[in-house]
Amino acid sequence: MTQWERLQQLDTVYSQRAFDLYNGDEFPMEVRHYLAHWIEGQDWERASRDSSQAAFLFQVLLENLDNQFSRFVQEKESFLLQRNFRRYKQNFQVSVLPLWICEALKLLNMLNKNYTGRLKNFLSDISAMLDASDVLHSALINEELVEWKQRQQKSCIGAPDDTSLEHLEKWFTQIIECMFQLQKFLQKLDELVGKMTYENDPIPVRKPPLNIRVDTLLTHLIKSSFVVETQPSMPQGRGLLVLRTNVQFSVKVRLLYKVPELNHVMKVTVSIDKFRKFNVLGTLSKALNMAESMNGGMVADFRHLVTISRVLFVNPVVCFMQLSLSVTEELHRINFQTQFDCQGLSVPLETSSLPVVVISNSSQQQSAWASVLWFNMLCPDPKNIKFFETSPAATWLQFGEMLSWQFLSCGKRGLDNDQLETLAIKLFGKQPSYDNCKITWTKFSKENLPDTNFTLWVWLDGILNLVKLYLSDLWSDGSIMGFISKGKERLLLKKKQNGTFLLRFSESIKDGGITFSWVQYANDATPSVQTVKPFTITDLKQIALPDILCNFRIMVAENIPVNPLCYLYPNTPKDQAFGKYYSEKTGDPPSFFDAGDDDDDVLLKVSKKSPMFSVSTIDADLLSSILDSDGESTVPHAFPPTSPRISPSCLQQSFPESAEYNLEEALSTDNDVNYTLQEFLNGINLHILQEEPDGFILDPGFQDLGNPNIPLTP
Repeated sequence: MTQWERLQQLDTVYSQRAFDLYNGDEFPMEVRHYLAHWIEGQDWERASRDSSQAAFLFQVLLENLDNQFSRFVQEKESFLLQRNFRRYKQNFQVSVLPLWICEALKLLNMLNKNYTGRLKNFLSDISAMLDASDVLHSALINEELVEWKQRQQKSCIGAPDDTSLEHLEKWFTQIIECMFQLQKFLQKLDELVGKMTYENDPIPVRKPPLNIRVDTLLTHLIKSSFVVETQPSMPQGRGLLVLRTNVQFSVKVRLLYKVPELNHVMKVTVSIDKFRKFNVLGTLSKALNMAESMNGGMVADFRHLVTISRVLFVNPVVCFMQLSLSVTEELHRINFQTQFDCQGLSVPLETSSLPVVVISNSSQQQSAWASVLWFNMLCPDPKNIKFFETSPAATWLQFGEMLSWQFLSCGKRGLDNDQLETLAIKLFGKQPSYDNCKITWTKFSKENLPDTNFTLWVWLDGILNLVKLYLSDLWSDGSIMGFISKGKERLLLKKKQNGTFLLRFSESIKDGGITFSWVQYANDATPSVQTVKPFTITDLKQIALPDILCNFRIMVAENIPVNPLCYLYPNTPKDQAFGKYYSEKTGDPPSFFDAGDDDDDVLLKVSKKSPMFSVSTIDADLLSSILDSDGESTVPHAFPPTSPRISPSCLQQSFPESAEYNLEEALSTDNDVNYTLQEFLNGINLHILQEEPDGFILDPGFQDLGNPNIPLTP
């Protein structure tokens, strides 16, 4: 039994009160009566809370009214009931629709306000993202990229800096991809505005500035991502950035935005500054591609470019500049252009190499490299091709650092503080501090050093070339002291045991020379420092310096050859320091030069191809004689008790006074040294001396030069 049926069974007083609820047209009693089962089966409490549920029940109510009307028609019920149910439906629609429209408008207004607020917040979030992108953009382009370019510039002149581009490529690619995603989303907002808009819609007002910011960031990022990865160089050149006319050179550019869809699409063209006197020939256009990169970057590797001379541009200003500068001071830039077209963005790209020096003769390479060193040491602006019109001076800190890089490049070891101080004293004299000292371009590359016919750079470059070609291992392991004054050399050696020697560079040889000096003690315990004439590139082509040190001999009496070189300063045994570099470990007995004089002999153990075979390798004055005694008397420091085991390389005997050989007298300034040595070489009897077997000789009483006060070993 339905509730409606039980209501009808109530007393008249109570039933009448219930029936009064249905007297109006809002919900007629007939509808309640005929639809009682459906009405009582619905969850009206839920519908009162859920507008969507209420709307659903309202639609079902209208359908039930239609169904009941149809039953009345089929059953031919009262005409009045048919008419009333039709009217009830119409009344329901008319009375409820305004309420629904009002509620719908309220809901839409609420949704609109919520949507607008959320949309404004979203656009604000995009603006905040662009603010963060501005910070990243500034850090990437104004800091990271600038620092990389500075490192690359310094690395061109030998600085051991990291110039890899992988991390920059990763950052550029990720940030540019994010900007393209934002650009696409802003385009979607345009489509939304085209389909629907409303009053106070924030999109038309706030989106255009965001578009401009995204496009500006993208354009700047893409322009900055086009760089020169490898600066111009010749295969057999003196260094980077020195080119020679009619000789091929190579250079590589790179796009730091790694985008596979542009592989082999973007064409890069090459040119040189138009107002200069050179053209570039060869393959002047190449596509950026991933095949020429070890890590899949977008590169164009130009390997077969050539510079050629062309007719000078007739311009008084240019002509005056060319007259005031030497060829090796004229700077040129290699330019690269391409076009970026991707995802609706079109951007022209351009980058340039560091300034290059173009020469026409190999003899100009030394001077050209000096210009490259000076520019990249001092000039932070790679576009300043007029740098040498008013070239600034270099501080000692800058200059010393640059020189250290040169030795690091040539011999895998830079200059230490002592070596730098020696050079500073040579340039500026003794100073309490060299931080404020400066050296000019003219003093570096144009003015001759005092008492010489060559410049500071020519001298240094000769030494660098010597190290690179023949002394790199010895320089790398620290065997060569290199730069040390003669006074300090004597001071250091005279404090060491007999036979201690060091290697230093010559200050008088234009193309680079190296010499060695050692200390020996006279019978009265007076130390003297002996020096040989410097060995040049010509000498070291014939015999390596370690072999010279190994085979060097002097003979002071009774045809007994002695190698006076025992310990590399400060106290490293010679064979321990240089043994791994000797070219002859075993073999035939060595050859010697013998003066053929019964009383006075000087013996050099050498190969017949040795530079010591020639008189030209032996000095003709005090400091450049075979043995050069400085004549000073300085008491050496005491040494610990001598060891009973003496190396054959340090073997020197006590001879009778009648057999001793006075070298200072034999090579005194009163004699014509060149004539004496020539006579010595012309009159020699070349013969083979059998050496004692390798090993140590037990002779606890054997002392240096017969002097019991000066032991051979510490």
